[in-house]
Amino acid sequence: MIGRGRARSGAPRSGVDWFLTFLRVAILTVVAVGILAFIAQEIDTDNPFARWANPDATGLTGAQFRGLVVSGVAQGCMYGLIALGYSMVYGVLGFINFAHGEVFMVGAMTGMITSNKLADAGLWESNFIGSLVFIVIVSMIVCTLTAVIMERVAYRPLRGSPRLIPLITSIGVSFFIQNASIVLLGPAAKSYPDVPDWVKHKHTFMQIEGARILVVVVATVSMLLLWYLVEHTKGGKAMRAVAEDAEIAALMGINVNRTIVKVFAVGGAMAGLAGILWGILFRSVIHSTGFLPGIKAFSAAVVGGIGHLGGAMAGGISIGVAESVGPLLILEPLGVSGVSQLRDAVAFAVLIGVLLLRPAGIFGERLPAEDRT
Repeated sequence: MIGRGRARSGAPRSGVDWFLTFLRVAILTVVAVGILAFIAQEIDTDNPFARWANPDATGLTGAQFRGLVVSGVAQGCMYGLIALGYSMVYGVLGFINFAHGEVFMVGAMTGMITSNKLADAGLWESNFIGSLVFIVIVSMIVCTLTAVIMERVAYRPLRGSPRLIPLITSIGVSFFIQNASIVLLGPAAKSYPDVPDWVKHKHTFMQIEGARILVVVVATVSMLLLWYLVEHTKGGKAMRAVAEDAEIAALMGINVNRTIVKVFAVGGAMAGLAGILWGILFRSVIHSTGFLPGIKAFSAAVVGGIGHLGGAMAGGISIGVAESVGPLLILEPLGVSGVSQLRDAVAFAVLIGVLLLRPAGIFGERLPAEDRT
């Protein structure tokens, strides 16, 4: 191994290596110049550097910047909750379940139907907290069942097949769930009922909207409970054993199939919770609601280090903050027009940048046994 490493280090750099180096330098340069221009504009919009970068820039107030950060953290927490499902399935089975975003959509749709029924009965307004807890439980149950059925019907028969096959199957499952939603609920967007004023309005604590505080608190508690489940329970130890080596875990008496079902169930429950938070925050869902958040959650899992649960949440928050703050922190000071339409581009630019600078993600990948060399 040492000799091979030396051989690699002594090998001449290829054209691809030089191109990747150029991309790294270019990305770091754009980010650095954008941040410097932002700082210059915050100090004085009339200084020469600020006017050179963008003569029309007005800068951000402290309240505006704080609002962007809080908004990004709240949205990133939802990406993180979805990304947990990607990381858990990858850590155990070694493939990406691209239908996981649709499990999130099922949770949001379930919450929409349940909350509107409660609103019709007058319970949504009179007992919002109780109603919210109820729709969270219902959504998590429905999404857990959806994920478990998905594993049993679509993925278990393909276990042991080349990984391209379950990957393509997951894309097919994703389209199936989307179209089933259209058939059952129609193609139009659906709305959640109006939430109480304390959820919509900003509170004195740093003038943060109540819904965003709720999202961050619920996501934090959920992450801590999941960490406890994985690290300190018998089922969690079984999950880690199967992720380490499924064959040896089976020889040690662990029911591998049951453990994999638990992984899908937990990931589905987290996606269902994220779907409710999404509905409370944005109050509108459609059959394609899970597509873009699902792709961003997958990006978050890669950014944090796929297979690493803490990395999934850290990656989600990183992407959420980047797409919220990045356009006004880096692009707008450089004179880029229409920065509000470039949130998605910034999110995926973060993915590209992290992969260029640290291909294994922030915390590094946790690979299944057969992937390790």
